[in-house]
Amino acid sequence: MGCVRKRGKSWNAQVRISGWRSFTKTFKTKLDATEWVFNFEKELRSKPIPEKDIKSLKLKNLFNKYKVEILPKLKSYKIVCFKLNVLSRSWLGEIKVINLTKRHLEQFCAERKLIVKDGTIKSELMLIKRVFKIATDKWNYGIPFNAFNGLDIPSPHKPRTRRLLLNELSVLIFNAEKQRNKYISTIIQFAVETGMRRSEILKLTWNDVNLDTGIASLYDTKNGDDRHIPLTKIAIELLSNLTKSSEFVFPISANCLRLAWERCRNKSNIKGLRFHDLRHEAVSRFFEMGLSVPEVALISGHKDVRQLFRYTHLKPESLIAKYSQIF
Repeated sequence: MGCVRKRGKSWNAQVRISGWRSFTKTFKTKLDATEWVFNFEKELRSKPIPEKDIKSLKLKNLFNKYKVEILPKLKSYKIVCFKLNVLSRSWLGEIKVINLTKRHLEQFCAERKLIVKDGTIKSELMLIKRVFKIATDKWNYGIPFNAFNGLDIPSPHKPRTRRLLLNELSVLIFNAEKQRNKYISTIIQFAVETGMRRSEILKLTWNDVNLDTGIASLYDTKNGDDRHIPLTKIAIELLSNLTKSSEFVFPISANCLRLAWERCRNKSNIKGLRFHDLRHEAVSRFFEMGLSVPEVALISGHKDVRQLFRYTHLKPESLIAKYSQIF
């Protein structure tokens, strides 16, 4: 049941329905208050009565529940877990769920913009939105207000266009060979030859590789599909020169590779190059070799052609070389 009362120069609207907490909101006109009561009552009656009391539930409690019950099933567990921990430690984590408004999220975005890029902020907002959806749909928490309504979501990162410049690969390999870890140089070259993601390279076992047929099999990849990719002559040669000291082709941890890559890049005095850019480089080279879109998609594992083109940045010089062959 709802009611509207005059409070000074404004109108106070209140909705009370059995099984739900009391909801109130202030409006400038009686008409706006009355319409809100009517529409909100209708919305609440269309939803199942919440099974749990969320009066004292904070956002960090939701984040932790999501981390325990939902995250273990996701491949991106570590990355999402890190984001949830960041959100939980922030002032936003202390806000009670029933009190969260669009203004809180706008303030959160404004403060995060001073630290991270828009793409990161969008990722964090979408994560919070997913947690809320799980809370209402799966856990049956009564969260009638949608704080995301009307929120201006930042635009994502622009696709990266960074490719290896002249002599950068040879300089990287030169400094990688000086590293204590003997696998770094081979991993860098292997990434450029295959277009594999870092996680795929580190998960690769000798049982997944057939040097006779030149096929490497990748299982349980990022998009959930298995992939069987043909290896270039250089990739086969790189693997043939390795010693089989472990079931894994490259028996090092992701953190070890990250640190070694950063040292190698810094010693090479190369700016703005990420390890994932080697995948961009590989895909672009595949197209420059003359491979078709389906052939490159077979190697890279992209299901969406639009996504594949985001990884593609052809060099004008390669087209000039083709012109000379045609004309």
